[in-house]
Amino acid sequence: MAIIEHLVSPEGRADPYPLYELARQQSPVLPCGDGLVLVTGYREADRVLRDPAFGVRSAEQQPEVGRPPVAGPARELFARSVLETDAPDHTRVRSLIGSVFTARRVAALAPAVALAVDRLLDELAERGAGGTPVDFMDAFAFRLPVGVVCELLGVPEQDQHRFRGLATDLTAALELDAEPAELDAADLAAEELGDYFLTLAARRAADPRDDLVSDLVEVATADGRRLGGHELIANLVVLLVAGFETTTNLLGNALQLLFDHPEPLARLRAGRLAPGAVTEEVLRFDPPVQLTTRMVQGDGQRLGGVPVPAGTGVLLLLGAANRDPSRYPEPDRFDPDRFDPAHCGPAGPAGRPLSFGAGAHFCLGARLARLEADLALPALLDRFPALAPAAAPPRRERLVLRGYRAMPVRTV
Repeated sequence: MAIIEHLVSPEGRADPYPLYELARQQSPVLPCGDGLVLVTGYREADRVLRDPAFGVRSAEQQPEVGRPPVAGPARELFARSVLETDAPDHTRVRSLIGSVFTARRVAALAPAVALAVDRLLDELAERGAGGTPVDFMDAFAFRLPVGVVCELLGVPEQDQHRFRGLATDLTAALELDAEPAELDAADLAAEELGDYFLTLAARRAADPRDDLVSDLVEVATADGRRLGGHELIANLVVLLVAGFETTTNLLGNALQLLFDHPEPLARLRAGRLAPGAVTEEVLRFDPPVQLTTRMVQGDGQRLGGVPVPAGTGVLLLLGAANRDPSRYPEPDRFDPDRFDPAHCGPAGPAGRPLSFGAGAHFCLGARLARLEADLALPALLDRFPALAPAAAPPRRERLVLRGYRAMPVRTV
């Protein structure tokens, strides 16, 4: 467990990648005692994510992988959502959400996303006039995805300002080292968000709209066996929080990486680098979600040559798998060309990283997150040719969800 202790230390949270590599040098599947293995290899992580022999560990079933047992509204909320359920419950609920959270519905949002980007850039220009520093995370990276997901769900615009702090508090329950005070705040956030969606669901039941909340409320009202009331509320909260939390961090991580690498920044600004290639390389190089967990469901399993009996916890270090040199040559080099068909060479574009997972639990919002980043980053750089850091950005003190608390920039 020493590697985990180092990962959750302030130094490990600030830069976990050297620790990932240290673990990988020992083995891509590293037993850590107490029925736990760490996975740093891409091939091994991809298999675990796709193989039903490895299930999601639920708080309603047994203690969490790598965490002491925790009860409370936050853990219960996650346990009722698609994040922490296995088939058949996961299949049933995900199919319902997927039936309304469709590729067509996401694609149809592109014009609205573009308009939202332009509006936020106008506000960013106004706030940064005369060289005044502006917090990119608050003014843009949060406001764009929260506005988009709220429009998709049907959440009123005037309520959106409440969600960033609540999401920060709630997602502390996903961390490996959450303090009691953080868990208390997570529970309060879970209750507030649950009450919010309970009220909104009741409004949509009485007055349906063309939005995701109305669609899911209709399903739950018609047949509670398909989607129960507690499941409905838990999944609405998770859709909201997941819909902006990871994309906020994706945008912040992307901008800082571009600041740190002027050559791809200049090429993206000049239209000589595909935005999608930049987004993929950010997802690979510094993903917003660094790890996830699974549990071995039956005996007789081996992973990377290591026996993993039933009940073994599997800590999937996605940030490490994305830097596996057997998958990505020179993995510690930020190189969007590896994903750009025009520049990647005869081997073709690299395969996608595991940042959104794989298999049954592949992120429902992956397509939307990519759309937002692909539209936002070129527009931001085109609008502000002199965009530059105003101060060193402070990191969030998190391991699982990696991003910045603030990012002061100057637009002129």
